[in-house]
Amino acid sequence: MGEPLLKVVNLRKWFQIPSGIFGRSRNYVKAVNDVSFEVKRGETFGLVGESGSGKTTIGRCILRLIEPTSGQIFFQGVDVTKLRGSELKACRRKMQIIFQDPYASLDPRQTIKSALIEAMRSSGVVRDSGEAMNRARELIRKVGLNEDHLYRFPHEFSGGQRQRIAIARALATEPEFLVLDEPTSFLDVSVQAQILNLLKNLQREMGLTFLFISHNLSVIAHMSNRVGVLYLGKLMELARTEEVYSAPRHPYTHALIQAIPIADPNLRRRRQLLTGEVPSLLELPSGCVFHDRCPYATQRCRSEEPGLVERWSDHLVACHYAAELDLGRIVSYSKTAPETKG
Repeated sequence: MGEPLLKVVNLRKWFQIPSGIFGRSRNYVKAVNDVSFEVKRGETFGLVGESGSGKTTIGRCILRLIEPTSGQIFFQGVDVTKLRGSELKACRRKMQIIFQDPYASLDPRQTIKSALIEAMRSSGVVRDSGEAMNRARELIRKVGLNEDHLYRFPHEFSGGQRQRIAIARALATEPEFLVLDEPTSFLDVSVQAQILNLLKNLQREMGLTFLFISHNLSVIAHMSNRVGVLYLGKLMELARTEEVYSAPRHPYTHALIQAIPIADPNLRRRRQLLTGEVPSLLELPSGCVFHDRCPYATQRCRSEEPGLVERWSDHLVACHYAAELDLGRIVSYSKTAPETKG
């Protein structure tokens, strides 16, 4: 995991809000603002944050499913934002996405066999129908289903089975990088564990690299090597998973970790509750975007925007006072953490 497979530099995505007779407007939803990070080959990089923080928008920009407003996205050293036509199609073969909703991501009129073979043929990874069929059988078994399932339609499957099929379809193009856009949020808890374990096994077996997007902190902790914490389209903190969860350095990250439930009704964690409302993406606050809800904010926070700075080894924080704040250590899911009995 030395060299980055993916590098995002100063990514920005603003959505224009149409208004007036001609649909022209100077108002923008500032979904992603100046986000930079790297994903190393073979790792799982987690993006976590509240709904509306820009997680899915970043994933879709990386794949060019939506066009970035500005910034650069390097995949294997090539700037994806400048690719067109056949070059973009070839790059997309190596980058695939697994969507959040398994009930909407499959064509109800296609059999599973047709969906898998179509992906192979469009990307040019098979030479003939015989090779495509053999590859489809291999993929369906790899995700825990059997050959009989190839001849069925999506409505004949449960949610967990559909997500397995979606994984098989993503793997049909022989990708190196997968964007996992909350792939378990629509599933039952017991099925979530099965899908997560399947993804980890496939990653080890096939040498895949993941960008894992989720608002579920427990899932991110289980899957990720490193974590980036988003708030209103900006990265607040970026570090190794164990550091983020045991000793968060940004007040927002600290509040998120404190909110993780403890699986013991007799224990209760001391929490620093956030006050105020999440600002509108139409009118972001000046200075630090989190200052309206931060219990430690000063006048400097209200007027000067902090950069995402490496304050410790491989630990980046966007806070003026990260080094001075004593947020304390948090040991998630541990009865030895500083907790009080309720």
